[in-house]
Amino acid sequence: MPLPPFLRSQERLRKEAGAFLIDSFFAGLSRVGRLHPQADPRRHGIEVQRDVPYRASGLREHTLDVYRPRDARGLGPAVLYVHGGGFRILSKDTHWIMALAFARRGYTVFNMSYRLAPRDPFPAAIEDVCAAYTWLAQHGERYGADMQQLVLAGESAGANLVTALTLATCWPRAEPWAQEVFATGLVPLATIPACGMLQVSDPGRMRRRKPNLSQFVDDRLAEVSENYLSGKAPADPRTMELADPLVTLEHAGKPARPLPAFFAAVGTRDPLLDDTRRLHVAVQRLGGVSEARYYQGEMHAFHALVFRPNAQQCWRDTFAFLDRHAPAGRPA
Repeated sequence: MPLPPFLRSQERLRKEAGAFLIDSFFAGLSRVGRLHPQADPRRHGIEVQRDVPYRASGLREHTLDVYRPRDARGLGPAVLYVHGGGFRILSKDTHWIMALAFARRGYTVFNMSYRLAPRDPFPAAIEDVCAAYTWLAQHGERYGADMQQLVLAGESAGANLVTALTLATCWPRAEPWAQEVFATGLVPLATIPACGMLQVSDPGRMRRRKPNLSQFVDDRLAEVSENYLSGKAPADPRTMELADPLVTLEHAGKPARPLPAFFAAVGTRDPLLDDTRRLHVAVQRLGGVSEARYYQGEMHAFHALVFRPNAQQCWRDTFAFLDRHAPAGRPA
């Protein structure tokens, strides 16, 4: 039964207020963090080339920043980093700390932005991520990246996008932009989807699993789905598989190319915890390597707060995993 107009208006105002609070918190956290002396990449021997276009649109959303150790010699392992933010906020500029963390370890990092919902709903974001991957396959060596040693990483919505991108590298698909990815012949050595929302079309699954889920969290999850999937349905309904890459993996047959190794970190108080559990099982069912790590008492995207002990442990675990599957060879 539909809500009466007054209650619909109240619900809309509640969701808008919550969205504003979340947007302001993460954007403010990024700005404050940049004021810290250790936020300067030069202090860590990292050089940054900003606003490199990966699509010839002229849009700022179609640019990326390249972080590279100044002492790098020749080609080395690379990370394509895809930021989170519920598909509707944030950018490469707010996620500088993620890029800096990987670059300090010795990786050449391509930290990208992409078009955001609701102005540009699904499949705009995954189309952009696929375009960045195709661009990287063609131009990565120019920036010192060895394309045979590529890692995909992202958190939250970015985790969804790098998982969907991984599907495009391992299975042939109908979308032209996914076909371009598959045609590169490149499969990443590792995919790191942290605290991922990997099934966007069914945000209600969280409340079904946890009936006492707070209204604030329930609103945020519904907001992600409403904004990201608010556009016209794709001409080919199979494209929707890339909005729910977890479900696609759970039902997929044998991949045309071997899956990369997966490392998925999540806090035990993250409402998205179950998506990581299911991802771990799905990758193993397909014969892939998967390592899932659960951090006691931590909330969503906890590893961004790098001053906290569990966040530091998460980064140590991430790099230990990469040392086994895509080593960069630089001390922590």
